[in-house]
Formats: sequence, structure tokens, C-alpha cells
Amino acid sequence: MSTQISASHALAQIGHYIAGLHQAGSGDTVPSYNPASGEVIGAVALANAAEVDVAVQAAAAAFPAWSQTPPHKRARVMFRFKELIERDMDKLATVITREQGKVLSDARGELVRGMEVVEYACGIPELLKGDYTEQVANGVDAWTMRQALGVCVGITPFNFPAMVPMWMFPMAIACGNTFVLKPSERDPSTALLLAELFMEAGLPAGVFNVVQGDKTAVDVLLDHKDVRAVSFVGSTSIAETIYARGTAQGKRVQALGGAKNHMIVMPDADLDKTVDALIGAGYGAAGERCMAISVAVVVGEATANALVAKLAPMVRALRIGDGMDETVEMGPVVTGQHRDKIIGYIDDGEAAGAELVVDGRGHRVAGYEQGFFLGGTLFDRVTPAMRIYQEEIFGPVLCVVRVADFASALTLVNQHEYGNGTAIFTRDGHVAREFAHRVQVGMIGINVPIPVPMAFHSFGGWKKSLMGDHHAHGPEAVRFYTQQKAVTQRWLAGSGSAGAEFAMPTH
Repeated sequence: MSTQISASHALAQIGHYIAGLHQAGSGDTVPSYNPASGEVIGAVALANAAEVDVAVQAAAAAFPAWSQTPPHKRARVMFRFKELIERDMDKLATVITREQGKVLSDARGELVRGMEVVEYACGIPELLKGDYTEQVANGVDAWTMRQALGVCVGITPFNFPAMVPMWMFPMAIACGNTFVLKPSERDPSTALLLAELFMEAGLPAGVFNVVQGDKTAVDVLLDHKDVRAVSFVGSTSIAETIYARGTAQGKRVQALGGAKNHMIVMPDADLDKTVDALIGAGYGAAGERCMAISVAVVVGEATANALVAKLAPMVRALRIGDGMDETVEMGPVVTGQHRDKIIGYIDDGEAAGAELVVDGRGHRVAGYEQGFFLGGTLFDRVTPAMRIYQEEIFGPVLCVVRVADFASALTLVNQHEYGNGTAIFTRDGHVAREFAHRVQVGMIGINVPIPVPMAFHSFGGWKKSLMGDHHAHGPEAVRFYTQQKAVTQRWLAGSGSAGAEFAMPTH
């Protein structure tokens, strides 16, 4: 089986990676596309229930030995894995761009952010250290330890085929678990390449497995008796379903859902820097980011007028094309179906009375007429009652909402059902501090448009943006992927019986 995609776009047969071997798959397939050209470039196998079970059983069989491997030896595999990602950075980025559509610089960027989690996982000997208390009572000592769960599962979206899986499996595996990854069938090849690199790094067969698939594969993973924990990133509706089904089976579940990220623009903000931030945060990756800024909440009419006047020509001037072209700023969206969904939102916003300042519908790129392209779209005078404000569009569409003051802006953010990320641009430290303390959102940027935490912190939103008690990567990942034991120990001196004790021990 080949995971390589040639310059001539030869059709790739894309299957699974189980127990250290490529598996072609025995059932149905779905096409994968090059979003820039619209061409079918791969046939992706959809795992049936039996194939998913084989992957889980491979992970279960590998767990006893891997969980007993000393943490420093697990860390050495992680070090080597990081080196191999760096070695193959350009190869991996090319595959991401070819299947997902994002520009090469963004593909490299997501690899670096994913690799940072691998770097954090290299510190697992320190991260797994427990607590020890000597002499909690006469002759009694106590300590805690963290141990691996077993087979863990990751179900990941199309927008970050490298970074989001690497939020999950490096920490799970470093903690001593084994892993089954179900990537998006829209851009499946990156996961297979990462599996190959992990094996080259010295990971034992079966510790990391990849199954391609759709809802059938997901359902089997959620119901499988040998799966102990599930990590998910995707839409809120699916996150809610996965959380309910997984927890009903007694599994640990962290399910990261949708977002509608606001940026508050105060009258004292540096307007040029704010506009630059909005362009990158709103239109980078064609808006297909869960941390994209999709709403600019502008305080004051004069500020809004000036902001829109500066934004509009920059949106119109976005360089759009094949992400393989290093001069391009924004690539296509992932599929024709998703493009049409975004167009439906633009139609709806126009019909609802929002002012369509820049219309990205009908954008064409010469030589790529069948590609899944949209131009940048900018709406002004959007109201909270409009669907384009309420729902996650997941495309290159930025909405400007005008408010009178900071209090109104803060209320607007807090009343939205999503609470993933938010930002404020201001020069007023008091306002920034009030915002950080009072906003009901999980990740906050102060003059930072996309406040994705570093790997040694943890990523996660509030409200409908996260189901579960633990955020992703960082210290939270160690807690999620391990279970704690508390040990109380006494060594008795001498011989003979002191008699049974029937009261609650109080030491």
C-alpha cells in the first residue's frame, strides 16, 4: 500500500496501520480529493467492525509490555520520533497540503505545534512522579502513583490532520497506554506517515494503530469493551453524542466541540495591528480552525467604521490559490460540499440584512477552476439574532458586530453558547484584566488573536465547546490518560497479636 501522492496525482489506495503493518482494508472505500484541483487522488478504505476489533486487539496485546516499559525508555522513543518529524517536515507538509488544502506554511506550522506536544511528552519520567509522605502515622508511610489506563482512542477532524492527533497520542503513549487513531477520511495519509515514523523511532508494534473509517468505525470504538478512554475533536453535535455514548459505556471521554470565537476591539486599540491580526485569525487556513476569529466585536461606531474601512481592501487582496504555491495566503476549503455549506451561510446572512462588504462567493482561481475555492467574505452590522452570528461557519467569513461599550461586548461573548477562544485588543491594562477575569471562555488572548496554549499548558474551551472534565495535552493530559493509586504501607515489628480493630482507622 502506498501513502505517497505523486505530482501527477496518481490514485493512492489508503488503508489502515495495525500492529506495525499496513492493511489494505477489505470493505468499501470513499474518495479523497485534492481541494485545489477538485481531483480524486485517493481511495480511502472504510474499516468494518472486524477490522476495528483487530486494531483494538492489537493495542490490547501490546499494552502489558509497553505499560511496564520504564518511562525513560518511552521518552527515548519520543525523542527519536521528534527527530524524524523534523527530518520529514517538508514531506509531511506536502501531504497535508495536497489532501487538506491549507498553505504549506500553515501545514508546517501545525506540524511544529504538534511536535511541541511530543517534546513535552519527552519529560514523562518527571510528569509521572507521584507524591510521598513519610510517617503519616506511627510506622506508616503513604504515596501515590499514576498508572496507564489501557487502550485509548483518538477521533480527529480534517482541519489539522497532524496537530490534533498529536495533541492526543504522544501523551497517551508516553503515559504507558496503547492507542488507536481514527483520522478524518478526508485527509487520511498523514496519520499513516506518522505511524511509520513512530515505528522507525522504535515504538513496538501494536502500540500505535490507525484505522480509517466513518461512523461505523467510531461506533465500534465507542462500544468496544477493551477501549478505556476516548479523545475527540469535531463539531459540538457529534461531541455531545460521543461523550454520552462513551461515558454510558464507562469510558473516560474528552470531547472538544465547536466554537464561535469573538475578538473585542476597543477604541484605544492599535488599529493597524488589530487589522493584521484579524486578517490572519479570520482567513488563515480558510477559516477552518476551531480557534479562528469569526466575530469582531467593535466598541464604538467610529472604531467600527475605521476598522471596516481598513479590513475590506485587505480581504479583497487576499492571495488565494493552490496551497503548494508558497506565495499564496489562503488555499481552498476541504471539499465542494463544505464550500457549498459556507455559501449557504453567506446567502443567509445577506438575506437576514447583514451588510455584505466583501463577497467571496464565485471566486475562481485560474488553472484550478474545479477547485473548492472561496474568496474572503466580510459582513458588517451583524446582529446576535442572525444565524451567521450564532453558528460556527468554519470558513473564511468574518462578521463585525457593533456595540456601544466594553460591558456590552463582554455580555455578548458570555451569552454565546460556545466558549472556546476569545481575544481583546486594547492598550488599557485594567480593561484587559477585567476581560480575562470575567469572560466565560476557556482560552483568552490579550492582543493575541489565536491564543492556543503551548504544549506545557492545556487546550480546551468552556460551555458547549468541551464535554468532559479534562482539557487536551499539557498537565491535563497526564491526568486524563492515567489513573491514580494511593498506597498506605506499614511494616510490623515483633510478633504476636495486638487484637482486631473495628473502628474507622484514625492513626
